Amino acid sequence: MTSPAVSSRDLPHPASEEIRLEAVLHALSDPLRLNIVRELAAVGDELSCSHFDLPVTKSTTTHHFRVLRESGVIRQIYRGTAKMNGLRKDDLDGLFPGLFDALLDAAARQAARLGNA
Repeated sequence: MTSPAVSSRDLPHPASEEIRLEAVLHALSDPLRLNIVRELAAVGDELSCSHFDLPVTKSTTTHHFRVLRESGVIRQIYRGTAKMNGLRKDDLDGLFPGLFDALLDAAARQAARLGNA
């Protein structure tokens, strides 16, 4: 039996049971990555990488999305030429009930307090 060919465009993601709390917290400790996650949560749908206007180079943007993907916070898939990003909220809520919503709420409160809402 042969396995299906894996596209060079398939991106590695941790299985749900492989997601670690410390990796999630590390991924969300960066302000740019936290803003990406806040925007994905606000939209509630997938967004392409090009949707985000980050004040960093393309290679640094790629790094931030890779950290989010490899920690299990987001899932990335190609749709045509666009790399789409979606939150793995169901996985995170299943592993760490209430944590994700609490972090998003705390981030929103901080942004409002600092005038970055």
